Amino acid sequence: MFRTAERTDKGVRLIDQRKLPLVETYLELETPEEVAQAITDMVVRGAPAIGITAAFGLALAAQGAAGHPAGFDGEMSRVFKLMEAARPTAVNLAWAVRRMRARAGKVRSGGGDTAAIVAALETEAQAIHDEDLESCKAIGANGAGLVPATATILTHCNAGGLATAGYGTALGVIRAAAEAGKKVHVLADETRPFLQGARLTAWELLADGIETTLIADNMAGSLMHKGEVDLVVVGSDRIAANGDVANKIGTYSVAVLARENNVPFFVAAPMSTVDFDCPSGDQIPIEERDSREVTEVFGTRVAPEGVGVRNPAFDVTPARYVDAIVTEVGVARPPYLESLRAMRGQ
Repeated sequence: MFRTAERTDKGVRLIDQRKLPLVETYLELETPEEVAQAITDMVVRGAPAIGITAAFGLALAAQGAAGHPAGFDGEMSRVFKLMEAARPTAVNLAWAVRRMRARAGKVRSGGGDTAAIVAALETEAQAIHDEDLESCKAIGANGAGLVPATATILTHCNAGGLATAGYGTALGVIRAAAEAGKKVHVLADETRPFLQGARLTAWELLADGIETTLIADNMAGSLMHKGEVDLVVVGSDRIAANGDVANKIGTYSVAVLARENNVPFFVAAPMSTVDFDCPSGDQIPIEERDSREVTEVFGTRVAPEGVGVRNPAFDVTPARYVDAIVTEVGVARPPYLESLRAMRGQ
């Protein structure tokens, strides 16, 4: 079984998701700068996994800075900012950094020395990992009830074990439904331009023995129109307080097509992905990535030199297209401004 991210004696160990499914290889990162760069370069991706990786990177940074107690707080302040800036859209990254910063501050204000802070951050980072695993299993259990006994499920991008501590959000729902004995068939969008569906989702689900069919992104609407899709379930990198959902580019199109064809559209994500300080999707920053992800396929150029390129990594699906948001504490229904706030206190 693969491990998405883990803390080791040497540093932080990540499965290199850029190489899957052709090669399963792991990187051992020994500095916080390497961890932050791995997040930026999409060695690891998926909001929960990014948060976990950042937390492990901060624990690594604390361990390295412990040898210089006089400069410890200043170095940690620098690394907190470094990690938080690695990718802008996934709210779990900022959430994990805030949680780690708060833990360090609490120990320091309580009179703890550098060694105590190092130990506390190691414990906190592992707790973020372990809690995500349990959260995803709860999301799966809550979402499985939305899946009919026999269902064809369309998913976009990868919201599986590779995007989390190991079980998945959207794929957690699919896994839980299959484990409950439901007959599940998955349609996996290829998810251009980084091909997370083709490379990662298909790889994960086939390893689990779940029947999976890969489709090009532009096939989804046609298959919905033919009645070949029973529901859509996707993950999210940030959910605004009003229920607007930021997810991999192309999700908005899938949601509009689902509404046009009366196909339920569900989002699966932990409560840590809900940004209650963000009123709507209009305030969610959208990352623009390197144009080569569009003009090249695995290093081979497929577009003419000189052509203009846009490469937003995410889009925002308005809450009106979302039939339910599945979290670890329950299933939220519209209006989300009320239901998500009610679930926040659970």
